Amino acid sequence: MDDLARRLGLKTNPQIFFTSAGLMVIILALLLIFPSSIGDGFAAARTWVTTNLGWFFIFGVTFWLVFLIWIASSKYGDLKLGKGDEVPAYTRTSWFTMLFAGGIGTILMFWGVAEPISHFATPPFPDVEPYSAEAAEDAMNIALYHLGLHTWAIFTLPGLAFGFFIYRYDLPMRVSSVFYPFLKERIHGPIGKAIDVFAVVGTLFGLAVSLGLGTSQISTGLSELIGVEDSVFIRVIVITVLTAIATVSVAVGLDKGIKRLSNLNIGMAVGMMLFVLFTGGATVFLLRSLVESAGNYLAALPSLSFWNDALANATQEEGWGWQAGWTVFYWAWTVTWAPFMGVFLARISRGRTVREFVGGVLVAPSLFTLVWFVIFGWSAMEIDGIGGNGGTVSAAVAESVPLAMFTFFENFPLTTVMQGLVVVIVALFFATSADSAALVIDMLCSGDNEEGPVAQRAFWSICLGALAALLIVLGGDDALPALQEVITVVGLPIFILVFAMIPALFVGLRSEKKRVERGDHSVTPLEHIKLQQEEDARDRAEAERRREEAENGVPKEKERSG
Repeated sequence: MDDLARRLGLKTNPQIFFTSAGLMVIILALLLIFPSSIGDGFAAARTWVTTNLGWFFIFGVTFWLVFLIWIASSKYGDLKLGKGDEVPAYTRTSWFTMLFAGGIGTILMFWGVAEPISHFATPPFPDVEPYSAEAAEDAMNIALYHLGLHTWAIFTLPGLAFGFFIYRYDLPMRVSSVFYPFLKERIHGPIGKAIDVFAVVGTLFGLAVSLGLGTSQISTGLSELIGVEDSVFIRVIVITVLTAIATVSVAVGLDKGIKRLSNLNIGMAVGMMLFVLFTGGATVFLLRSLVESAGNYLAALPSLSFWNDALANATQEEGWGWQAGWTVFYWAWTVTWAPFMGVFLARISRGRTVREFVGGVLVAPSLFTLVWFVIFGWSAMEIDGIGGNGGTVSAAVAESVPLAMFTFFENFPLTTVMQGLVVVIVALFFATSADSAALVIDMLCSGDNEEGPVAQRAFWSICLGALAALLIVLGGDDALPALQEVITVVGLPIFILVFAMIPALFVGLRSEKKRVERGDHSVTPLEHIKLQQEEDARDRAEAERRREEAENGVPKEKERSG
């Protein structure tokens, strides 16, 4: 593998790179050869996971959120993701736009109207009337729960762990580096490489699902705008074109490509949001709803965070299952992004403190999400008629989720222009996510903080597009349910992996805090750990010597000399 990597001009870890690429090819081949059997297997596995382990997903993400808040407010909050004198590489504005565009920009465009309307029309809680004021409030609370603080906790935890161990411990830019407190030098061996390969393959599938959803919305938009039939063929064409754009951006690099695309994209998204706020005739209503929804969300958050619908079998005819298709799916899907977003966030956050990192990554995007859902979600529910029987937007969501945003803009001036802007924004979010992912996957393979060769990064961009296209083809017209099944199953082992980062991070933070408090700046944290290991080994040897003396009643040295 080393010789092959040299001949190809690659600057990566050959074992991780070729094994990950090989597994991806094998999985693609199996999907092509046995689509029905594999589809049935994923469907059965998804049912088992959501039925038996849905509670684990729901409790886990809430636990991560509480842990992050505690870490940020504790004595560990002033530790830096980097050396003591380092300063952040990016301004806060650029930092925020990059982390947001690389995160859930596509998801907000896809679900900004569709999710609140879905819960508004079909309330998940018993005895709540569809389209009622109570249903509207519940719909907004649930949408914010799904895409607010909890979603960003899934990104923040691995990002904090990567940034801390990679920059303070001088470890490779890999998932396995987070587990150094437990694995020590074995992170460079088979165990560490197995973790990294698994993270790469899981990330590829998670991102492919997101790109598939974005492609569905773009295809639907083109159908609305220019009458092109929304078909599998058109979606594959869209993926092909946008993958090419993402590959060009990857070749340009982080500072010129991803940064510029992110800034442009967020600017257009904010412009669209302000357009809805001020031209829809409900400006005062939306501003009042913004304040009220923030309070309702915070008030409902404790109960929603632990809600498992445990009495569903007694209160609902169909039994438990709503959370399987919504909350559990969201957490399983989002956690497949965790390795990608974790490394990406660490890459753009060097020099920031733990407190600043958690506050910025956890709170700032959640506030934007709150504003986004209030403006789009409440506008859509107001258009459909709160207290009525539904309208055109809920009918569009029932027909096709990707259609929601385009039907929504039929109720605003400049309809065609705004629908076209939706397509452009989703396309740019698509490209930003794809080129960010290609850059990070390359880093996960190489372990290098710097950008690898262009061909190497472009390879992963093309792989992402190919995987997303194949999942769309295999799913056909029912692609969304098929994607949900795949991602829920893939998400479980990655969820367990991210959970294991908590004890590793805590041990690392505690050890580093003690070193800083002692004023020990002569060695790096990694060197300090090795010195501590040597000291522990000497202590164990001394304890063993004393034990032998106690058992024999005379020191070994004196016994031999006598």
